[in-house]
Amino acid sequence: MNRDKLKSRIANLLIHAVLISGALFMLFPFVWMILGSLQTFAETTTGTFLPAEPKFSNYGDAVVAMNGMKPCNFDPTAPFDILSREKGCTIVRYFFNTIFMGFGTVLGVLFTATLAGYAFARLQFPGKNLIFTILLATMMIPGELTLIPNYVFMVWFPTPESWIGTLLNIPGVEPHNWIDTYYALIIPWIATVFSIFLFRQFFRGIPNELFDAALLDGATHSRFLVSVVLPLSKPVLITSALLTFLGSWNSLMWPLLVTNSPEMRPIQVGLRSLITEAGTQTQLLLAGATVTVIPIILVYLVLQRWFVEGISNVGIRG
Repeated sequence: MNRDKLKSRIANLLIHAVLISGALFMLFPFVWMILGSLQTFAETTTGTFLPAEPKFSNYGDAVVAMNGMKPCNFDPTAPFDILSREKGCTIVRYFFNTIFMGFGTVLGVLFTATLAGYAFARLQFPGKNLIFTILLATMMIPGELTLIPNYVFMVWFPTPESWIGTLLNIPGVEPHNWIDTYYALIIPWIATVFSIFLFRQFFRGIPNELFDAALLDGATHSRFLVSVVLPLSKPVLITSALLTFLGSWNSLMWPLLVTNSPEMRPIQVGLRSLITEAGTQTQLLLAGATVTVIPIILVYLVLQRWFVEGISNVGIRG
């Protein structure tokens, strides 16, 4: 074996050693969370790593605790009762709210980012570069600074149905703001600068020849966007959708601020019900966190190919 091949193999071994070490370092919190969810309360508070005897009952106990110390009963003859307040299961309602909020936010972000990204990439209008620079500058603003202004808007705005009902003097309709509604959970987050940036960069990489050919065929910008650009944009669409859904799934501060009833709260806020004044049952909290993180990991595993492709394509475009 010559010296060059030996150096190449040593370099590859070092690179793989670093990557494996990094992967193990990233996986450790998940392993610790799963093992902790199978321990007793005493084991979680004494720093024990491996449970003496796995307690899978912690998962059922966590569901019961989140349901107000009542077991969840599913009636096949009335399946939607599981979402009701009286007969339902609170954790199912938490997951329903989280999924509904996530899909609503994803649809809104894809719609706004597609239009804005295309405008910044293909259209010519006065102040385009200045507006885009200002948008990018807003990414420097910490999200915590916008909580109070956004909350004030939620208090001021009436819901569309209550506004229309009040305007038309419909009996029984009273004014209601956006607090404790899906409007407050979804609408403020249907446009993100990062997604606009991703779409703009991706659209700029689409060959101009396609655009010129579409113009020769008489296609308008909207036709070109729908018929040519979007079919080529699957990687960036999935990347933006995955990042948005992940952010919505993990959101805590804003839903905690704008929701008052358990029927409107997502799963991350629901986990806080395991933290009481009497103390925190750590093993139940870890069990609830494990159940919460499993769906998002499955979604990522299914979509990871398009996610990596979308990020890499954006990275090499102008």
